[in-house]
Formats: sequence, C-alpha cells, structure tokens
Amino acid sequence: MQKAKIGLIGLAVMGANLARNLANNNIQTLVFNRTAAKTEQFMRDFGSNPCLQAAYSMEELVQNLERPRKIIMMIQAGPAVDAMLDTLTPLLESGDIVIDGGNSYFEDTRRRSAKLAELGMEFVGMGVSGGEEGALNGPSLMPGCSRKAYVQLEPMLQAISAKAGESGKEPCVTYIGTDGAGHYVKMVHNGIEYADMQLIADVYTIMRQVLGLEPEEMAKVWDEWNKGELSSYLVEITANILKKKDAETGKAMVDVILDVAKQKGTGRWTSMSALELGVATPTITEAVFARNMSVYKEERIALEKVYADLPEALEAAACCRKAAFTEEEKAQMLEDLRNTLYAAKICAYAQGFNLLGTASETYGWDLQMDKISKIWRNGCIIRARFLDDVSDSFAKQAGMKNLLFSDFFAEALKKARAGWGRVVALAAERGVSVVALSSALSYFDAYRTANGNANMLQAQRDYFGAHTYQRVDKEGSFHREWTE
Repeated sequence: MQKAKIGLIGLAVMGANLARNLANNNIQTLVFNRTAAKTEQFMRDFGSNPCLQAAYSMEELVQNLERPRKIIMMIQAGPAVDAMLDTLTPLLESGDIVIDGGNSYFEDTRRRSAKLAELGMEFVGMGVSGGEEGALNGPSLMPGCSRKAYVQLEPMLQAISAKAGESGKEPCVTYIGTDGAGHYVKMVHNGIEYADMQLIADVYTIMRQVLGLEPEEMAKVWDEWNKGELSSYLVEITANILKKKDAETGKAMVDVILDVAKQKGTGRWTSMSALELGVATPTITEAVFARNMSVYKEERIALEKVYADLPEALEAAACCRKAAFTEEEKAQMLEDLRNTLYAAKICAYAQGFNLLGTASETYGWDLQMDKISKIWRNGCIIRARFLDDVSDSFAKQAGMKNLLFSDFFAEALKKARAGWGRVVALAAERGVSVVALSSALSYFDAYRTANGNANMLQAQRDYFGAHTYQRVDKEGSFHREWTE
C-alpha cells in the first residue's frame, strides 16, 4: 500500500465528505471506520478516486501513513474522542499530529492538547464549519494548535478550505491560536449563528403575524434583501424555504413544519462561557432560550387557550391602531425591518467578537478578529458579504474593543435606530414575541448610554448586604446605614 499523506477516522457524512474533499485535492488519504462494513461501503461508492485508500485496523492505518503522521478524527464529541485517543496514541510516536475535527468543548481540547504534548505529540482542535456541503466542497477551518503543527498542516488545509475574496482564491483558514482556540472560535461562530437565525425568524414572524404577508410575498422580499448589505447564505436559504410547497398538502412548506427547534449544544456553551467570563451576549443567549421555549409545545398550546381573549384586548389598547396596513405603510415597515435586521445583526456579531476578545486575553490566545472574520466569508453557515466590512473595521481600527465602535457600522446603527424602535414597539403592541430583535435593541441602547441604572443596583446591594458602593465624585468604596 502506498504511504498516505493523511489518515481520517470516522466515515459518517461529515468524515466521508471531508475524505472525498482531501482526495479531490490530490491528497493521498487513508480512511478508517470502527465498523468495517461502513469502510467497505465508502470504498465501493468512492474508491474509484486513486487518492483514496482504506485501512481495516488502527495498526494498518498508522503503519501506512507518512511520517510525521497526520490523522483527522471526525467522530462524535465527548468520551468517544478520549477513547479513540487512548487507542491511537500508543501506536504513534513523537512528532505525530492528531486533529479533532468534531465539535468538541474547548476545555476538553485544552486538556487533550496538554496530554499529547507530554507524549511529544501535536494535538489540533479544529473547528470545521459548513455542514455536509462544506466538508465536501470547502469548509471554513479554524485550527487551534502550536504554530509548528500549523505550518505542517497549512498547505493541506488551504487546499481543502473554502475560498473567498474578490479573486475567489483566498483560503478560509488561518492560524487561530494554541490548544482550545480553534474549537472556542467555532463555538462562538455557532453562537452567532444561533442569533443570526433567530433574528431572521423574528423578522419572518413580524412579516407573517403583523403585516399578514404570505410566504410567496415574503420570499420576494428576502430575495431582494439578499442583493444588498444583508446578502448572506442564511438570507438566501430563507427566501428559498419560503418558495417551497409541500407535495402532500400543497401548502407552503414552512407552514407544515412543527415549530420546535433542536440544538446540539454549542450555542449553550457560548452563553455559558460568556457568563463565566462576564461578557454581555444577550442576543446570542436569547436565541438559545428561544429554542428552549420552542420545546414547550404542549404548554404553549394550552396557554394560548387560557389567553385567547388577549389579542382583542391588545388591539383595543393599541391607541386604536388599525389592523390592516396600506401598501405605503407596508413598504415603510419592510424598510424598517430591513434596517432593523441589519442593525441587530451588527449587535449580535459585536457580542460574539467581544466574547472572543475577552477569551483571547483570558486564555492567552492572541486571536486576530480581522483574520477570523475573513475565514468566515465563505464555507461556513454565517458566510455573508457583511463579513468583509467586519474584517475591514477590525483591520482599520486597531485595538477596537467592540464592533459598535466601528465608524462604518456606527452610521448604519444611527440610521436604523428609529425604525428599529418602531418594529419592536409594534411587535409588543400586537403581542408578538421577537426576543432577538428586542434584546439586540436593548444591548445597543445600554451600551451607548453613559449613565445607566446600575447606581440603583449598587444602592440596593449596599442596603440589604452592606456590599458598599462607589461614588461619582470621589474614589473609594463606601457604605451607609440606610435605615437611619
């Protein structure tokens, strides 16, 4: 058997597609799956590619790789990764490189990196974004490892990654940082993805429940929005979803899908890390909570009956606002919605990048925000035209603490603010929940306000717990006897 450039363990859809991607880029790839039948089926389906070979034992895999060996694990995150490392590492030697391409928790990756370093081996925690299609045709890759390991992997990773930029040739991969940095960045990518998706769902809700638009009408709006600053993969697929009909009923496909959303945990991890590091990520976290709320389907059905008369009461209390909108009013509301979605998106990304900045300082990663936003421009789920402007903003304003300080985005936020308020207020009047849009608005208003309301919180804490407070007119900590 010819010595392969890289080994790949795990032939579920993501692993199989990544192996094909490697082979399609003329990288000799040796695949292995714990179940031999799956390996055999893979080779029957794709073995005509001369760059694909199969191994049927771990020993065979290791023996037939070029040194230093490079092995990608595309297996389920969690205990399975540790079990695989326990089996694999005794067969390896100093200098070999093991890559975890799954959605592992970054602290697990840090622990595994330290363990393999003691054995003289390199461990790479690599975020892989783009789903099945990205794995096959070019994902966004986020490797966390030593620079020594990255230099050895870079040509291969650049070859299989998505490409972006005006030339269409800029690889969507860069060195992220040491140990768990790659998986952390992928985790936050997914947190931003949760927020981006929920913002779109909120806008869809207003279009449907407030403006009364049919799916076909909404699809045309989303198609038009995809031509401007909102151009992105998620906006594109939203338009496509709204065009689809259900073959069984003839109804719009979106109307026959149950409103219960699942999650795999990376959004929750993002919010947990934000709480631990003391970073405000309300829009990301509300998006996680929205999925949690969606699971309460039976309770929601029951409560709709309990409060069945509430819509009429809300309508009566809404300053006699008429239920129907004129075409001119609809057009204005859609323009407000477009600007609102863009502004809220800026805030969601600002929260994500702010979390990355704090994590970088905490864990000593030296994350480069302009480079991270560049590798998200293609291949991943949040790929968007918008990310060019994000990258430019971080590059031009060195040391920028938060995306809200961007000169470029500040103008868009100022332009959107009035309409944003109208959108959220109208949703509240009509009893329509838009948790992501409203939390992003509160985030923006709180962040841009020099004097907030935490003075009351300080006073309360000192009143009931003698926790002290600070003053606006002199330094130090103070306490008073509030009951005197």
